[in-house]
Amino acid sequence: MSIPNKYIIFGKPNIGNEEIKHLSKVLRSKWIGTGPITEKFENKFKKYKKTKYCLSVNSCTAALHLSLLTMKLKKGDEVITTPMTFASTINSIILAGGKPVLADIDKDTYNINPENIEKKITKKTKGIVLVHLAGLPCEIDRINKIKKKYNLFLIEDCAHGIETKYNNIHVGNFGDTGCFSFYSTKNLTTGEGGMIISSNKKITNKIKVLRLHGLSKDAWKRNLPAAVKFSSKFEHYDVKEVGLKYNLIDINSAIGLIQLKKIEKNLKIRKKIFDIYKKNLHNLPIKFQKITTDTKNFRFAYHLCIIELLNKQKDKNLRDELIIYLQKRRIGVGITYRSVTDMSIFRSMFKWNDNTCLISKNLGDNLISLPIYPDLKINEIKYICESIKKFFNK
Repeated sequence: MSIPNKYIIFGKPNIGNEEIKHLSKVLRSKWIGTGPITEKFENKFKKYKKTKYCLSVNSCTAALHLSLLTMKLKKGDEVITTPMTFASTINSIILAGGKPVLADIDKDTYNINPENIEKKITKKTKGIVLVHLAGLPCEIDRINKIKKKYNLFLIEDCAHGIETKYNNIHVGNFGDTGCFSFYSTKNLTTGEGGMIISSNKKITNKIKVLRLHGLSKDAWKRNLPAAVKFSSKFEHYDVKEVGLKYNLIDINSAIGLIQLKKIEKNLKIRKKIFDIYKKNLHNLPIKFQKITTDTKNFRFAYHLCIIELLNKQKDKNLRDELIIYLQKRRIGVGITYRSVTDMSIFRSMFKWNDNTCLISKNLGDNLISLPIYPDLKINEIKYICESIKKFFNK
């Protein structure tokens, strides 16, 4: 197959006419901040996740930060998490006053290894932040036993796992909070955005105030009573906490409402793409993330298609050479992720190095993520597979 004129991008949002039409309607309404559309989106997401409480925010990073702030971490308090994650997980722990402690991953699933979590627990350990990498659920039963044994909090980073289930229950429902991302490349996008789910009313109420400057009521809630009920009483707001500006607005929520309607259909398409990759690339010196956990009743979200190069020669340039080769053939790929132990600021702060988490370091040096989204065409998938084969057979 010849090199296409059109670049195959790594991540492409599935935005159609229905999203554009609904967004236009919201823009014409003149209420574009946090209001009725955002409230509707929260309610629809709550119903989809079958959860008790649901609060929208403007990113998964905001969701993580707010969740961790409610845990009231003090200087020196440790929070265990995975090294195979984006910087936001680590940043949120630090910004909430905690110290991130890394527990290495399983070499096949790429999720945090429960055995390594328990090895890292000290008198200073206060909680665990899980990351369901690529939309594959962590071994939650085993981790929950550790949580209960040591009386720890548990926060789920579900940035990749909107559709993910464990024991037929949506992830996010197992921790004190579950944090979701609606970034532009996610399975459900609002451009930028996020959501927090919880069954804990106290935590939810705290986050509700913290996410918008610490205000007792947002503008929509303050203005609604007089407008709808023709009340003669004007409602003043109070500042109850030292808060942040993490609210989601109706512009983003308008897109999210339509995206949520398409999510199950799009999941089936993602699975088909993943299966085509596995079928066509099975005999190369690579391996796919092992789609398994400690229960048979789970669902993978197919957010990422991660392949690990079986780099037996330990060629430090092999992965980057493959990326450059694919880019020249007009194919975009991702690196999801390099180990956080590679990042200079964290090395400086915590003395992490190449030996801190060896499995994550090796994986992070040898993985790429292939394009996987509903608008990807069959001929494009086959072209990607053919290009990878050519690289290894050249």
